[in-house]
Amino acid sequence: MIKKIATLLLLSLTFATSAFAAPTAETVQASVDSMWVMIAAFLVFFMHAGFAMVETGFTRAKNALNILMKNFLTVSIASVLYFLIGFGLMFGESAGGFMGIDSFFLSGREDIGFFLFQSVFAATCATIISGAVAERMKLKSYILLTIVMTGVIYPVVGHWVWGGGWISEMGFVDFAGSTVVHLTGAVGALITVLFLGARIGKYSKGNANVIPGHNIPLGALGVFILWFGWFGFNGGSSLAADPELVPHVITTTLFSASAAVLSSALYTLFRFKRVDPSLTLNGALGGLVGITAGCANVSLSGSLIIGLIAGVILVEAVTILDTKFKIDDPVGAIAVHGICGIWGTVAVGFFDVQSGLLYGGGASLLATQSLGVAAVIAWTTVTVGGFLFILTRVSGIRVSREEELSGLDFTEHGSNAYELKDTVLESNASPSPFGTDLVERLNSIGTGAISNTEESKTV
Repeated sequence: MIKKIATLLLLSLTFATSAFAAPTAETVQASVDSMWVMIAAFLVFFMHAGFAMVETGFTRAKNALNILMKNFLTVSIASVLYFLIGFGLMFGESAGGFMGIDSFFLSGREDIGFFLFQSVFAATCATIISGAVAERMKLKSYILLTIVMTGVIYPVVGHWVWGGGWISEMGFVDFAGSTVVHLTGAVGALITVLFLGARIGKYSKGNANVIPGHNIPLGALGVFILWFGWFGFNGGSSLAADPELVPHVITTTLFSASAAVLSSALYTLFRFKRVDPSLTLNGALGGLVGITAGCANVSLSGSLIIGLIAGVILVEAVTILDTKFKIDDPVGAIAVHGICGIWGTVAVGFFDVQSGLLYGGGASLLATQSLGVAAVIAWTTVTVGGFLFILTRVSGIRVSREEELSGLDFTEHGSNAYELKDTVLESNASPSPFGTDLVERLNSIGTGAISNTEESKTV
């Protein structure tokens, strides 16, 4: 009996050895690369939690549910639509360098991991618009715009730069998306805000009035989540677990964000005589956007300089857009993703260690970077503007005055994010001189005509 069992064990080991080939160095490396890209995709997906927290915290309590719903719908719409059409337009066979013409529904493609990583990027581009249009845009109009952005506008830009399109053939450098993702989303946000107009009470008698967010700590948590996720956003763009490239990319990402926090804090102290917390939070995000294009192409010292400059640019951009141009962006998305996205892309032309102007490479790369930025701005402006022009002729994209004053949580969703009256202000406690609804009091703060030179904003 024992001999029979031993014979069976030997036979099973023999069959097992022949059925499963021994792993090679190539297969192990492929597995490690795939795992790293998947982890990076998880981190980028988690960034949507950061966007949701930032946008919710830096807007009013009566719109919190609407912000959350927009973020959930954005990532869901983008994932499905990118599978149906976006990925093919972005990475299909190129038609004259303008867009892809196959690979729809992933037809003929087996690189599902690559698709997954790119799909969460597409959702990131679209969600940039969410914060800029907060508190006044109809949900159905936002959904339609998200469909156009993730289905057509963003994939075409991505094809130009990452899909073998005409800009990439010129030598344009955007490693992880300062222009492809962030600038595209910011220009879409700007055009939409121009169509929408400012929130009620934001501007009066030439002044920009403060409309503060209801939960700054929640917004700060969102910034930390975004910073954490950005290591996957930039690091995963290597598309491989390169032991030299990935640590360099993550370190330049950390350095730029840290330098931008320091410069924005010090600059607000110089400009406003105090360290502005919300602008400093913005500084971190501005530094992250700024390094995204060149995180693999600049030195560690170069990343520090890019971040330092991004922090100052961010503070001035928020102030100028708000007080001079009267562009009402509740969370500062246009300044962070747009202005800092432009700076980060152009900065590659100066700091690229191979071809940058400061490294003896001449002005050729700088010119290419500038041309690419201009092309993306033009494309996004025309397409988003044309779509919104048609949409506004069919139906309005802005909620009514009554709906805006009541808050989009109730008018769009029939509910509220917070129910504090029953738990905090109930019982036999004496009436509060400030009223009985804490949410209303939070929403009413800052509705007077207060100068907005130090307005609380973040992405």
